[in-house]
Amino acid sequence: MEETQSVALLSDLVKIDSRNGHEEHVADRIIEELSAHGITAKKIPYADGRTNLFCELDSGKPGKTLMLTGHLDTVAANEADDWNFPPLAAHVESGKMVGRGTADMKSGLAAMVCTLIDLKTAGLPSAGKLQFLATVGEEYGAPGSRQLTQAGYVDHVDAMIVGEPTSDQIIFAHNGSIDYSVESVGKSVHSSMPEAGVNAITNLVKFINAEAHAFDDAPVSDVLGPVVHSVTVINGGDQVNSIPGFARLEGNIRPIPEFDNDKIIAGLQQIIDHLNEENDVQLKLIVDFSFFPVISDRHSQLVSLAAEAVTNTTGSDATLNVIHGATDASEYTKSANDFPIIVLGPGRWDIAHRVNEYVEIADYLHLIAAYKQIATNFLK
Repeated sequence: MEETQSVALLSDLVKIDSRNGHEEHVADRIIEELSAHGITAKKIPYADGRTNLFCELDSGKPGKTLMLTGHLDTVAANEADDWNFPPLAAHVESGKMVGRGTADMKSGLAAMVCTLIDLKTAGLPSAGKLQFLATVGEEYGAPGSRQLTQAGYVDHVDAMIVGEPTSDQIIFAHNGSIDYSVESVGKSVHSSMPEAGVNAITNLVKFINAEAHAFDDAPVSDVLGPVVHSVTVINGGDQVNSIPGFARLEGNIRPIPEFDNDKIIAGLQQIIDHLNEENDVQLKLIVDFSFFPVISDRHSQLVSLAAEAVTNTTGSDATLNVIHGATDASEYTKSANDFPIIVLGPGRWDIAHRVNEYVEIADYLHLIAAYKQIATNFLK
């Protein structure tokens, strides 16, 4: 595709409001573009207005399978915030496209679509299969990648690239992520006689104090570092002169392979069980989402080919790194099939979800070239 066509495709995707739960229109635009170039893609429905997407270029010859993947959804954008331009305008200025999802991760999606089209036009791959998955809901629980993993879409993949923004770094590992809630049930009474009630907030504070040191003795990963954990939301009480009868908090924890999701959840439950032995304490743990940590071999063929491609397309030495966020890869690793995964995409990770989110157009274009080089060399 010409550069102007590639930029136009990205612009079209950014202009579509695909906040979590409204992804189908993005899938339709991608299908339209692929179809115009002779590539058939199919929808894998998830719910009304929500569909995953799958397509492949099959060489018809034996060989490996490389999967490109990304998510269709974005976080919401509020125009009342301090956006310099409307968040769905895909405004281009000074070599940047500004808008919700430009970095996270419509530029990655568009770059992968352009890669499929360009390789199809060139009569590639010469062996094996190049596949593409686009998913719903990555920003809130990753139900799309979970559905696709359970349906077997990655059971025969030999390597995968997740197109999240990485600032040209090749990410070979990332933490998992656990979102949890704790509910506290007390007894509401007038604040003039607190001894007659049970303060649900006070009991939540007991959990917060215990959680702060619950993982002090957890091992530290040589690759990902320590377990990172925080209580991030707390709600309770109705009015200032009543003892709160209910309170709730939310927390987030970043697991590592050496201290994984099961151990962390068991540790949280142990805190709850211990506190519930006290009089008038009634706490309940709810695990909202649980994503696994991902570590791939930094010496794999995929990493080597990606490093070569990034160096060739940027003119700078490629950097291998880790991140402490989580991606759809956490779900894909639940397949019985063991394969290397890297995260590599246009844009900056630290720009994602922010007001005035943007992607450098040059970054977007050279990632298309990098994807093409990786796929061509992996599938031969």
